[in-house]
Amino acid sequence: MSKLRFAVILAGCGNKDGAEIHESVLTLLAIDQAGCSYQCFAPDVEQKRVLNFLTNEELKEKRNVLIESARIARSNIKPLSQYKVSDFDILVLPGGSGVAYNLYTFALEGSAMTVNKDVEQAVLSTHKARKPIGALCIAPVIIGKLIPGVELTFGQDEKVNEIFRKMGAKVANTQVVDIIVDQKNRIVTTPCYMLADARISELAVGINKLVKALMEMV
Repeated sequence: MSKLRFAVILAGCGNKDGAEIHESVLTLLAIDQAGCSYQCFAPDVEQKRVLNFLTNEELKEKRNVLIESARIARSNIKPLSQYKVSDFDILVLPGGSGVAYNLYTFALEGSAMTVNKDVEQAVLSTHKARKPIGALCIAPVIIGKLIPGVELTFGQDEKVNEIFRKMGAKVANTQVVDIIVDQKNRIVTTPCYMLADARISELAVGINKLVKALMEMV
């Protein structure tokens, strides 16, 4: 098998107002350790909010999602508008609370949320091409919104579970190290920090399982 190509969508830098850094870096590490390549993407939009991570105070300054995501990607990142499904074998979306603000509006609008147009295009075009998609933590919300009847996990968050059950998703409770594999839709999800007491070593186990399962779908 030739080296598989992963596209990874980031949502800023830092779990509270962007992408979760542990989840993002562990995803890139798992991809590299599996002998595959990756390209990071992020939407070129303004963050919905900016926080002081020491005090949780909301700051008045403005930040750009693509520019902040470049911190995690070590500057090797492209605007999500440039994503072409034909260039990649697998799509992955790490989580973080900021994902629910910057990639879609679930944190603000719940089930009435909208999804960023570039994120929607990337997910739907990948799904239509029958290429595998992985989603971590709160990122499966995007999958549940865009792909009817999908099987996924939000850890053990019954509030989120109920919303997506009503939308027709098949939701399973899991531990940090677990994954849910939807073979029909070619989707793999893992809960990561949806479980508040998760340890970074446990995240690594779940993320490595996710990357392996995605590779086996190609």
